[in-house]
Amino acid sequence: MKRFYQIVLFSLAVPLWVNAQSVDSTSSFTLDQCIKYALENTVNVKNARIDAQISEAKVKETRGIGLPQISGSVALQHNQKLPRFFSTYQTAQGFSGVDENGNPNLDVPGVQPTDIVASQNFFQLKSSGNASVTINQLLFNSSYLVGLKAASTYKELSYKTEEQTQIQVVEAVTKAYYAVLINNERIILFDNNIARVDSLLRSTTALNKNGFAEEIDVDRTKVTLNNLKAERLKFLNMQNLSLSLLKFQMNYPMDKPLAVEGTLKTLQVDEDLFNEYQQNWDYKNRIEFKVLDTQRKLQELDVKNQYSASLPSLSAFANLGYSTQSPNIGGLFKTNTNLTDNGRIGPDKWYSFSTYGLSLNIPLFSGLQRNYKIQQSKLALLKIENNYNSLKQNIDLNIQQNTTTYKNSIETLKSQEENMRLAEKVARVTKIKYEQGVGSNIEVTDAENSLRQAQVNYYNALYDAIIAKVDLDKAYARIDPAKYTAAQPQK
Repeated sequence: MKRFYQIVLFSLAVPLWVNAQSVDSTSSFTLDQCIKYALENTVNVKNARIDAQISEAKVKETRGIGLPQISGSVALQHNQKLPRFFSTYQTAQGFSGVDENGNPNLDVPGVQPTDIVASQNFFQLKSSGNASVTINQLLFNSSYLVGLKAASTYKELSYKTEEQTQIQVVEAVTKAYYAVLINNERIILFDNNIARVDSLLRSTTALNKNGFAEEIDVDRTKVTLNNLKAERLKFLNMQNLSLSLLKFQMNYPMDKPLAVEGTLKTLQVDEDLFNEYQQNWDYKNRIEFKVLDTQRKLQELDVKNQYSASLPSLSAFANLGYSTQSPNIGGLFKTNTNLTDNGRIGPDKWYSFSTYGLSLNIPLFSGLQRNYKIQQSKLALLKIENNYNSLKQNIDLNIQQNTTTYKNSIETLKSQEENMRLAEKVARVTKIKYEQGVGSNIEVTDAENSLRQAQVNYYNALYDAIIAKVDLDKAYARIDPAKYTAAQPQK
């Protein structure tokens, strides 16, 4: 029995322990994983993907217009009081014929032939039923043909817009990721600097106790150490903010921990990168150009559609059904054996009918509306044509600006990297001289401060260079979201 309770307690405790482990665990993401997660979960990308699906449904909807349109209807009607037939006496007399004695049925003394007669509706019973099926088939319609092309082009535009949204997400996530990655490296540097200054403080304190260093040297070193710790704490808070920004760009839950994987050694910041990009450069590679080109196609189709409105359309139709009449509603649902098609005794009183034919619609005159619609559509197309030149100028300026920024950031990075190496060398030599008694504590403290500033400048320059490279990749259309998704979007 005791063994049984142990098994039960163990089975209950294991899931709780596993759940606690999963809650406390921190998810680690590489850059590719961050981008893939963002492309799958970002709201903007989801909505753009839904818009693409809507465009597919729109294409199918437009195609359905050319398929047979079939509708059915069933109607039951009861006329409590039937309308009368109105005619002149002369017409009614001739229509009514003669009675069994050969006299006109409406031979009323004193009534003139032109007098109005209102007779009972003996052609219609009070209740009627109708069940029919109507079929319409479009045979030719120029607007429909243009609409098919426009629907496909609209679908293409939706996927181009989705790609544009994905590029923006990749850009934002990449910048946020590298900000976190570089800040992680800076935190490691803070820890190394604190450890180095702490070692200097211990050696200075020992020298002070032995009379080889002054108390002010110990205090000066403590100030440096305290400043480093305070800066590290502030930087940790900034790093949390950077992580929150990355989570936001990924649409990652803010309450869940997140860590990034990677090293700065894998970064490739080549100063001749733009030369490679310029070799195969084409304006059509930019997503903005692709979107504008698709918009132009749509507007051209709109112009064609306006012209198509003046062309005739042809369709076929058929109407099949059954109808009946009865003195009351209840009689519509009963089998009548007193009537047939020729008026004699028969088994049923529902009679079939059918109609079919062709319908040709020819627009003849619509005032000036169609002409002005065509004019508006052409002017809208002219605006899009003008936007081509404007877009090319913007792209040229964007490339020039990002190329210049990238070149400058590379030069700054090389300079700051050299400064950091020199500052490390100065700090190392100064500390050795101080430990050997040929240098001062002030020199060591100044060297540490200079090293810390050089490191800050280097990582700032490195981040600027990475951001400049991302902007350059976007300017030359080198950001491809398709490689981060399992299924590439349809074009």
